Amino acid sequence: MNKRSVWILNHYAITPDLPGRTRHYELACELINRGYEVTIFASAFSDRTHTQVRLLRGERWANEEVDGVKFVWVPSVAYQGNGWRRMLNMLDFSWRVYWLGRRLPILDAGIAAPGVIIGSATHLFAVSAAWYLSMFYHAHFVMEVRDLWPQSFLDTGQWREGQLRVRFFRRLEQFLYARAERIITLSPLTRDYLARYSQAWAHKVVYIPNGTRVARFAQAAEDRRPSSSPLTVMYLGAMGVTNGLEVVLEAIRLVNQADPHLLQVTFVGDGPEKPRLRQLARQMGLHNVLFEDPVSNTEVPRVAGRADMFILVQREILYGSLTKLYDYMAAARPIVCAVYADHNNPIEQTGCGLSASPDSPQDLADKMSALAHMPEAERQAMGERGRAFVQKHHDYSVLGLRLNGMLEELQTKALCDSPPEDGQI
Repeated sequence: MNKRSVWILNHYAITPDLPGRTRHYELACELINRGYEVTIFASAFSDRTHTQVRLLRGERWANEEVDGVKFVWVPSVAYQGNGWRRMLNMLDFSWRVYWLGRRLPILDAGIAAPGVIIGSATHLFAVSAAWYLSMFYHAHFVMEVRDLWPQSFLDTGQWREGQLRVRFFRRLEQFLYARAERIITLSPLTRDYLARYSQAWAHKVVYIPNGTRVARFAQAAEDRRPSSSPLTVMYLGAMGVTNGLEVVLEAIRLVNQADPHLLQVTFVGDGPEKPRLRQLARQMGLHNVLFEDPVSNTEVPRVAGRADMFILVQREILYGSLTKLYDYMAAARPIVCAVYADHNNPIEQTGCGLSASPDSPQDLADKMSALAHMPEAERQAMGERGRAFVQKHHDYSVLGLRLNGMLEELQTKALCDSPPEDGQI
């Protein structure tokens, strides 16, 4: 076991050249700068493109090194949408990662046995695999809570209390919380959720929200084209059930009724709801709405630079952290934000945009119109305030320090708890 070897199991982790979010790649880069070795286990089947992105036909696994970060790509069952094959995909990935992980330091001498294993709860099966591997290697086990299983599905009405799957995942999450030495949360509210079950679990929490690389958006922040009508409103991110983008389309319809030439709206990304949203826009006659393909993480700053303002909405999700919000702020553009969770809406605190009700298309329409009619200098000042906030609180250089501190604390605790060697008092 190498105490400075960290394994991260994240089904949906990606490298910067792929569409999606690079949280663990960015945090891994920070750890490598501090002397750690980091290996990320991820599925070779992309949930964005629905294709195998790294494996050749017949390969059981492959490794890749990007900027010092080691990625181990594992195949998993292909799927479309949110049906039973997606659940099978999760199980397949977790099973393969566990068995590969047990043999990996033998199969690849360049990958050290872990001293710490972090299981990221994009789903609980991968976290379970992380726990089993931590037992196998006698490594520290850390659980990262991203999506709450089953609570997030209950909050959005997709599941109902009392269902067998709800009872199963609640038992499984509690099993894992009890065994984790530390629990990384992306939402400050997750600590309160855990405290309802156990104060001991709440005391394990380390808050490391999502973030961005502010420096990557320097060109976008500087390249401001003179605003002219129509102004470009952009949504840049996933298009799933929890994003609630049908409210945006209804708000655009209301804006168009008052001034059909005020806004040009662009949705960039992909997700299970995209075909329905595109059809809904056609039915509403929204000729000023465009849907574009997702772009790689490295292309996000360039695309963000085309926007005059951003829009962000989310359904009744309280326990997450919105990466796209920090990208918006880093691009130094004003934001119209309509979300339920206060920690996901620093707009009022920072003065970098306007807040709207997530349940009211009319309020959303009013706030978009209000931003569009503001003097350009005022919108620019809003954008600069947002950029300053995210630089201070959500740049990955800042978040990496928190993660490093947690790992150093684990190592120190292990030294304090270890029995003395022969001859020591």
